[in-house]
Amino acid sequence: MTEGLTGLFTHYTVLGISLASWIFAFCAATLSYILARTAIRFVLKRIQARSTTANGHLSHIAGQVLSGTSHTLLLLASILIGIGILDLPERWLGRVSSLWFVVAALQVGLWLNRAIALALHRYFSRHSGVGAFQASALATLSLWGAKVLLWAVVLLAMLSNVGVNITAFVASLGVGGIAVALAVQNILSDVFASLSIAVDKPFEVGDFIVVGALAGTVEHVGLKTTRIRSLGGEQIVMANADMIGSTIQNYKRLQERRIVFEFRLTYDCSAEQIRQVTQRVEAIIRREEKARFDRCHFRSFGEHALEFETVYIVLDASYNVYMDVQQTINLQIMEMIAEVEARFAFPSRTVYVASLPEPASTGQTLQKASRSEHA
Repeated sequence: MTEGLTGLFTHYTVLGISLASWIFAFCAATLSYILARTAIRFVLKRIQARSTTANGHLSHIAGQVLSGTSHTLLLLASILIGIGILDLPERWLGRVSSLWFVVAALQVGLWLNRAIALALHRYFSRHSGVGAFQASALATLSLWGAKVLLWAVVLLAMLSNVGVNITAFVASLGVGGIAVALAVQNILSDVFASLSIAVDKPFEVGDFIVVGALAGTVEHVGLKTTRIRSLGGEQIVMANADMIGSTIQNYKRLQERRIVFEFRLTYDCSAEQIRQVTQRVEAIIRREEKARFDRCHFRSFGEHALEFETVYIVLDASYNVYMDVQQTINLQIMEMIAEVEARFAFPSRTVYVASLPEPASTGQTLQKASRSEHA
């Protein structure tokens, strides 16, 4: 019985390889997979324990990178270990070697991909504020470019290992790239516009901007579009190329507001009243804590009224603060105008008539009327 089983395992073949060799290869592959998984778990626990220390940011990154190990690629590597034990024909040895390189290149690419993402995330989080990484166009472009470069190198390395002529392949990619660039030139213009926004920074996430007739707060700057939350609450999506080609007013970077306002008084004001008005307007503005007086002048003799112009600076960028200050000034000016017994002018027109025809006398009118009756 034992000899029969032994003969079965040694003499029965599959693809020219004994059944015993297949079983041994299967056991080796299974054991390799279990050992690899166990080793990765052990290393991850050690790294996570070290990442809790004060200077454990590198250990944290290493742990995150190692946790990106693909179970599928690990299984394929274990299978290749088992296959390596088999007595394969010569033509299969080169293919197994190429598969080893492909599996290793893919896994290294996955590790580097995660390492690049974590490193850029950490860099932009430290330099752009908490939570700004996802919204930063520069971060998006940097991550996208680094990943494209990484996987291009991995792909070329794998193709070269399996025997593909890389020179001809790269040349064909160059010709194809020109055709693709011509086909998607509008998209590329938006991508380069996003790069310009990232480098020049005319606005950033959180800034309140006005672009033409659109106004709102920037929520996201992407590779192709910028999303703006308008004052009405709706989201406005605008192409980056259109943003760069327009005049942008950035109110987030406003530190002070220069305010110019006018008012008009009637022509029956005296010179003394005009002097009092300008002096008291200056006093009103100087009493405001969040305002800095600049000037107040009796500007001109208008067509319908005496025109005054006042300039002051609001020491706060908030629009609500500006409106509160302006309202207070307006109310005090109204009270002051009443105190000096002047009057605000309103649009009007006075017509002066030099002469009028004299009205006919009553007697002459009656005579004309009687003549017309007799006639």
